[in-house]
Amino acid sequence: MPSFDIVSRVDLHELTNAVDQASRELANRFDFRGSGAEFERDGESTIVLKAQAEFQLKQMLDILKQRLAGRHIDIRCAEIGEAQINLATARQAVRLKQGIDQALARDILKRLKQAGLKLQGQIQGEQVRVTGKKRDELQAAIVLLRAADMAMPLQFENFRD
Repeated sequence: MPSFDIVSRVDLHELTNAVDQASRELANRFDFRGSGAEFERDGESTIVLKAQAEFQLKQMLDILKQRLAGRHIDIRCAEIGEAQINLATARQAVRLKQGIDQALARDILKRLKQAGLKLQGQIQGEQVRVTGKKRDELQAAIVLLRAADMAMPLQFENFRD
């Protein structure tokens, strides 16, 4: 039976490139020169913004969002933490969520059932596997989910006939 998997992943190589581009732009900007502001990767999918003041964090966040969008990383997967401000520095963490949580997986399955397609879906950890008898129905499901406004960006992979 034909099937495909629905996942939500961030390309970590593109994330590294986006952070590097944002760091270069930060180094070239006149208003940040000599301020000690920087982007720092903390783990696989967390970026820490460090600056002297909160208004600089907002500007850095705009730079980061532009670079992520330029590298085709969807902003919807970014979870922006609260700014931590003390006398000398300000820090803010931006975590990029990966994987489909249970609530989103149930929403995906509910949308497929409401569409009236003869498909079966299974939640398998952080992905959803959709199977059906006809390839056309699977393709219609992909079109339906791409058109839907979901909380996370979705990728469709492992299409088997």
